[in-house]
Amino acid sequence: MRDSYPSFGMATPPGRNAIPANAAIELLQNGTPAAGGLLAYGNGRSYGDSCQNSGGRLADMRGRARILSFDAGSGLLQAEAGVLLRDIIALAAPSGFFPAVVPGTQLVTLGGAIANDIHGKNHHRRGTFGSHVHSFTLMRSDGTILECGPRKNEDYFRATIGGMGLTGLVLGATIRLLKVGSADVDERISPFSTLDEYFDRAVEADAENEYAVAWIDQLSGGRKAGRGLLMTANHARHGGGFSLARKPRLGVPFQPPFNMLNSVSIRLFNAAYRWAKGRRTGVNRAPYRGYFFPLDGVRGWNRLYGPGGLYQHQSVVPEAVARKAVPALLQAARDAGQASFLTVLKRFGEMASPGILSFPRPGYTLTLDFPNRGRATLDLLARLDAITVDAGGAVNPYKDARMGADVFAASFPDWEKLERFRDPAFMSDFWRRTAMRVGPASLRSAAE
Repeated sequence: MRDSYPSFGMATPPGRNAIPANAAIELLQNGTPAAGGLLAYGNGRSYGDSCQNSGGRLADMRGRARILSFDAGSGLLQAEAGVLLRDIIALAAPSGFFPAVVPGTQLVTLGGAIANDIHGKNHHRRGTFGSHVHSFTLMRSDGTILECGPRKNEDYFRATIGGMGLTGLVLGATIRLLKVGSADVDERISPFSTLDEYFDRAVEADAENEYAVAWIDQLSGGRKAGRGLLMTANHARHGGGFSLARKPRLGVPFQPPFNMLNSVSIRLFNAAYRWAKGRRTGVNRAPYRGYFFPLDGVRGWNRLYGPGGLYQHQSVVPEAVARKAVPALLQAARDAGQASFLTVLKRFGEMASPGILSFPRPGYTLTLDFPNRGRATLDLLARLDAITVDAGGAVNPYKDARMGADVFAASFPDWEKLERFRDPAFMSDFWRRTAMRVGPASLRSAAE
């Protein structure tokens, strides 16, 4: 076991009071949950404190990481909650299957993918990860084990998907994978000069492609404001074979004493990235790891943000106001003199998640990464929150480490539905500082 359990953003104190998954299961079987609450910890890829429980214990789920079965005919795969998407891909891809939804890293656990109801570059076609969960096994703090699915214990099924680990301990799940010709993709890169140009193309790009995502040159202002690259892709019809992922050759082996991703270095990166990507023409074959998980190739890249870590801000705004809200978000960052290393813009589709508290909804989602510069960064993030909420949008909870209770309540007005199914012995730092602060006095006192 580790002696430290950080979030990926590193802007919050790491968890240290952790026990193995099997020890946590034994506590629940005996009806003796941990004082201060329990919370499952996967592979620590959440950026904020939704994976932290400073007042209680974490259950390290990585010790339960077996793939139990895979049907190469139907694409149904059953596995324990601690298995990584990387290992699911390694098993299923040679048989022509791929997870229907993947985030920007394959180093997330199956349980974490369910708890956060992750989304990818194909939400317009496949919805969220939860839309492809066939069933899962949930253990409650009184020792009860529930088999949950769309037609069995449906309330717990809907509360657990996107429920950030608060309904109990997910022991394992069965998911349906996507049949593909190849894990690799045929990619087309199309530069655009303005955000209006991107918005004019986005709907058509979604209609014609399985995957679509835009990279934005966040630091460019004036006439160049909003320029970027639209990257669309479809799985190749025929693959050239599947090779297991190698360990990253590049890495950041130690924590630099200062932030290495400042406005100068990011401006240089943006220019180089736009030139290298934008010069490609036509359709090009791209290895799946490079297209879906580019940063997995640099081990420990989050350390480049220095000892203060980073804050990620992901928002979604309705399509009707996106042409005003998205430029306003980008302009607020430029006005604050803050540089985002990776700025990603995507369009969410109409497909609703089965989860009560799922983040994706119809509209456009913008993701920004900022080095933690203390009060200046927190003030900017509060401004981004205000723009998002005023536009009728939402801020992503599992990317967050500091949003206020009012922003959470505005983003997720149905949060009390999850609270009704939250296991009383499960808690996270995120839930303490958000939901527990907007609920009735009884909840607030319990959080304190």
